[in-house]
Amino acid sequence: MTSFANLLKDPPPTHAFELSEAGIAFARVNEPKESNFMPFDAGVLLVSPAHDNIHQPHAVRDVIGAIAPPNGHRKRRAALILPDYCARIAVLDFDNFPADPGEQLALLRFRMKKSVPFDVDSAIVSYAAQPRKKDKEKIEVLAAVMSAEIVGRYEAPFRAAGFHPGLVTTSSLAALNLMQPEQITMLVKLNGRILSVLVLDGSVIKLARCVEMDAGRPEEIETVLHPTVAYIEDELKAKPQRIWLCGFGSQSADCAERWQAEWNVAVEPLRARFGTPGQNNAGLLGYLESVG
Repeated sequence: MTSFANLLKDPPPTHAFELSEAGIAFARVNEPKESNFMPFDAGVLLVSPAHDNIHQPHAVRDVIGAIAPPNGHRKRRAALILPDYCARIAVLDFDNFPADPGEQLALLRFRMKKSVPFDVDSAIVSYAAQPRKKDKEKIEVLAAVMSAEIVGRYEAPFRAAGFHPGLVTTSSLAALNLMQPEQITMLVKLNGRILSVLVLDGSVIKLARCVEMDAGRPEEIETVLHPTVAYIEDELKAKPQRIWLCGFGSQSADCAERWQAEWNVAVEPLRARFGTPGQNNAGLLGYLESVG
């Protein structure tokens, strides 16, 4: 569930990197408590699902070189955690899902063709059928799609620095490793102008939303959360039991108070063993949680 594109079957990564418009959060996988962050100047990286995100490749290469100097001719393996807004993530339901992987992929590309702002036929697609509570339920498939060109541009400076990106995922999917499966829960994650919302029933993702906002004020965020809570009540016939907040900083307490009163739901900050999840490192800490 946490893997966006497991491109090659490799040994575990030695390093993990999370990229955002603000910079790169990073850690050695065998030293998870030593995670750190290197900032970008404004305009170095601008997140989009439709066009190249890295506007100043030399600046990204310089930051990666400062984080992990060249290692001769030895290839180091890396996990790359990319911004949520790069990808399109969807939960698709099927009455029947073919057994042949080629047919599965073709069907998923067809279903997502009109919902992505890039050529889905050449895109990278990762997917997994989710567990069903009853045999007669429809088959739900969690699918994540990203432009192959955008993935390649993210990988290029790491390859130039002597890394092999064996695993690529997105921040919110990696951050799910910080949540304990229970009844209906929501992850509400803010990163700059991008709001990500995941709805889970136990460990099964039921809805994924990623929205670009103007300012990220609580009132603006609530225009996304209100229909999400309505979906939970209408489709899942339940109320959310818990909302996990991430990336809200000084707004966390105010938002928690507002939303606890609004929906009578427990609201808590996301927590991790190896640091404090924030706007730019929640995916990194989630990945380290999964392998630490």
